[in-house]
Formats: sequence, structure tokens, C-alpha cells
Amino acid sequence: MNTSIHSHSSSRRILIMTAVEAEREAILRGLPALSEDRFSVQLAGVGPASAAARTTAILAKESFDMVISAGIGGGFAGYADIGSIVLASQMIAADLGSETPEHGFISVDELGFGSSMIQADTVYNGSLASAIQQIGLAVHIGPVVTVSTTTGSAESTAMLAGRIPGASAEGMEGYGVALAAHYFHLPVLEIRAISNRVGPRDRSSWRIPDALQALTKASSILPEVL
Repeated sequence: MNTSIHSHSSSRRILIMTAVEAEREAILRGLPALSEDRFSVQLAGVGPASAAARTTAILAKESFDMVISAGIGGGFAGYADIGSIVLASQMIAADLGSETPEHGFISVDELGFGSSMIQADTVYNGSLASAIQQIGLAVHIGPVVTVSTTTGSAESTAMLAGRIPGASAEGMEGYGVALAAHYFHLPVLEIRAISNRVGPRDRSSWRIPDALQALTKASSILPEVL
């Protein structure tokens, strides 16, 4: 990749895709008013298919220099606490593949039908992580899994963590957004503010307002880092 893309440029345009309006509003609250010309925050819808389709439609009409999938998500124990930020090192389509009686889940990579992983931009990730730490938020860089059905049991959580070492957060749009960016040869990031722990579904333990507040805070430093 051309290293010149990493130099700060106030003219760089960045597309941010969120699943729902609450996430979009949280990001807009964090972005300084003068940054609206550089940042376009749009809705991807829920799930990887909608995210890929809507992101592709936008990129086909407008010119951007970077794409970000952002929102709240679940955090894996030992990697991401509620209220912290996870930056994806890779966006992984965790359920893209086949299930077999002999070997369990086999990814699309192992089947030879493509790739279930897209690499995030490492230079921007490092700069962003440092800036997020400086404003007082805990941050972790690690694989973020994209699923069409969120994980809701201890057994499924253990299987997912076993298949993807270091899996740090779970969302439903990252891989779809990243795939669209990949086809347009654009660097891509995924930012997840953690609202709950990945595991048995327990809505009483979710802390969505805290996660949205963390997302707003993290968004405030995007213009100076990117």
C-alpha cells in the first residue's frame, strides 16, 4: 500500500457505516461540526448482506479514501470489557462455511471457495488505539467476528473462541462493510464499543447507553487521527 495514504490530509473523505440510527447518532455527537465535509455517516442496516450492499451502493456513487464499520457489539471475556473499545485486526465472517459431522465447522477458506477474512489497516489501527487510550478509554486490537446470528450460549461462545484464536468482539456488519471496501481497494477499519459480553443471552446485563457513550467519545478523536 502506498505509504502516502497515512499522512494526515484534511481533504481525506471517510465513509462510516453503522447498523442502526442510534449508533449513527452517537458517532455524529462525537464528530466536531467542522468535520462533516470529511465524514459521511450512513446506515448499513443489520447483517453482513445489507451492510455489503448498502456500502457498495454508496461507494459506487461517491468517492471516499477510507471506510469504517462502527457500532456497538459483544466483547469476548478476557479481551474486551463493557464500555471499552475494540479495533478489528481482521474482520472475519465467522459463520461463512460448512458444517460437517466429522470435523465440525469448515471455513470457506478451507473449502477453497474464497476468504472469510479481511485485514484492517494496521497503521491507522495503531494510531487510533493510542489516541483512544489518551482520552481515557480502554482499547484492544484483535479479530472481530461477523455473524448473521449473534452468539447466545456458552457452548457457541466456546466453539467460536476455539476456532478464532484471540477473537475479541462480535458484530453483524463488519465483514460486509469491509468486503465492499476491499472491492474498491480502500483501507478499512472496524470500531466496536462493547455493550455486553459474548455468551449466554442476558439482556439485563447489557449496557447499551454506556457503549454508545464510549462510541461518541472515541468518534471525537477521528478527525485528528485520520
